[in-house]
Amino acid sequence: MNRIMHFVVYAFKAIDWPLFIILLLFAGLGMLVMHSAVGGYDGRFIGQARNFLIAFCVMWFVALFPPSKIMKIVIPFYVLGCLLLLAVLLFGYTSKGATRWLDVGFARIQPSEMMKLCVPMMLAWYFDKHRSDLRIQDFFIAGVLLAIPFFLIIKQPDLGTALLVFATGFFVIYFAGLSFKLLTPIFIFGLIFIGLVIHFEPMLCEPGFDWVILHEYQKTRVCTLLDPTSDPLGKGFHTIQGMIAIGSGGVYGKGYLQGTQTHLDFIPEQTTDFIFAVFAEEFGLYGSIFLLILYTLLLARCFVITMKAKTQFGALLAGALGMMFFFYVFVNMGMVMGILPIVGVPLPFMSYGGTALVTLGIAAGLLMSISNYTPSKPSS
Repeated sequence: MNRIMHFVVYAFKAIDWPLFIILLLFAGLGMLVMHSAVGGYDGRFIGQARNFLIAFCVMWFVALFPPSKIMKIVIPFYVLGCLLLLAVLLFGYTSKGATRWLDVGFARIQPSEMMKLCVPMMLAWYFDKHRSDLRIQDFFIAGVLLAIPFFLIIKQPDLGTALLVFATGFFVIYFAGLSFKLLTPIFIFGLIFIGLVIHFEPMLCEPGFDWVILHEYQKTRVCTLLDPTSDPLGKGFHTIQGMIAIGSGGVYGKGYLQGTQTHLDFIPEQTTDFIFAVFAEEFGLYGSIFLLILYTLLLARCFVITMKAKTQFGALLAGALGMMFFFYVFVNMGMVMGILPIVGVPLPFMSYGGTALVTLGIAAGLLMSISNYTPSKPSS
């Protein structure tokens, strides 16, 4: 009986309550919007409720393990993830022109999802091990560790997931001490490149013009972003309908369950990538501001955990996970509002999807583990 009580107390203490309350608010709001997006209580609504339950259970389970134990499985997980990505390229399951899944008999798994966590964990582990004698070579090695899964995912092709993996890994490298001066030329080059693409858009977007570095569908996404009206009933339909839904919501919104774009099925992928359009149409500008405040609270808690982390591994990982949440939100809302190309990135804790929610649940569990970790004092 004493052991059971001890475990209950330990499990209770494993929860970071400010973070947990924020996630509960997201779960309630997410289910509310999902009910409207699906138009009732169909299988997707029930499925999302199940996904949230699984995600919270996984979060709690991960939170029980201290960072010192998590560090012991980082290398095997990273190696396994890279091998699974290689297996996807060799004999993966193909759907809609992309090879992103492995058929393991009883289910199809998407190894690239696990790399969103494996990569920042691996890099945080590496910099923690070399914190006392960090050299320029270590940043190069970290870049290689990041580049391997990034390019394997690009080959699938899955640009959205590849960008998320790259972003989370990059932020670990940056937080570890990468000089901003080294990044300045890259930013300048990026701005010049974007300016040239916009200036030469008519020529670059002509049919048959080969961009070489991008697949044809990726080129189409960029060109559609620059001018959605060039194909309003085809490739530009998603962007146009998303903007119409957000604009029609106005300041106050049309009201819960009153969104015409939603319930007349004009919004594509309204339960997944474009669920923000559903939310903005029904709750308007004020509702969108409330949602942004909720995400800001989530990010703020992540960075409080980062600053209070007792180890460099914990600080680097918590900071990267916080930026992962930010990147999710920025890219999803940006593509729905038509300021970024559509890359298939879900809105955290709002979009339908079991795999994405479990990944976010693990991330939250890691944050709780870091938050509650206190290194044991060495015996005298």
